[in-house]
Amino acid sequence: MSARDAILSKIRNQVAGDEDQTARRAAVANRLATAPKGTIPARGQLNTRDRLKLFCQRAEAVSTTTVTVKSYDDVPEAVAEYLRNRNLPQAVRMGDDERLGGADWSKTPALTKDVGPSDGSDLVGLSHATCGVAETGTLVLTSGSQNPTTVNFLPENHIVVIHVSDIAGDYETALDQVRQMNGKGRMPRTVNMVTGPSRSGDIEQKILLGAHGPRSLHIVVVDD
Repeated sequence: MSARDAILSKIRNQVAGDEDQTARRAAVANRLATAPKGTIPARGQLNTRDRLKLFCQRAEAVSTTTVTVKSYDDVPEAVAEYLRNRNLPQAVRMGDDERLGGADWSKTPALTKDVGPSDGSDLVGLSHATCGVAETGTLVLTSGSQNPTTVNFLPENHIVVIHVSDIAGDYETALDQVRQMNGKGRMPRTVNMVTGPSRSGDIEQKILLGAHGPRSLHIVVVDD
């Protein structure tokens, strides 16, 4: 037995103590299967209408702009209008999300869509959020070919679409939704929680937008 093995063996014996390892493993498995809920703030425990209102209010409080549309077919025009208002080119970088791809883009022929991960040269990224958190105006973005993580952070401007039914009241419910979508024990490689555009106050305590990611964030809520 090497010195390393001897040390690790002593640690195992010390940790195990006199308790049966089978019982310890069963206790851990039970804890993971029936994890207790923590205290959940009452602020987000609202009906759908009030939850949407709170989500937009909290997002706008941290320099995010929001707009609500009636269907996914209205998303392209909402994107085009945002670009026009900010004097940005009519071009976006996006993944192959089925909900975004299924929208009627023929209404905005001048708007071009590049599909795939961003290499940092794109001005505008377009993503679809997995879910949102009303109590803080937070977006939950999960990685994958449908919504590449690079689109979330490399372009200077980020537009995120979210369906009203995916806006949860609190973080716990939002994370449960992510788990349910992917199956127990399986999670996306990356789960990002984004609240407002990127910012930093490290230099002279002055807020600087775009320090580590997009300097502007725009949310399009589909309320059908």
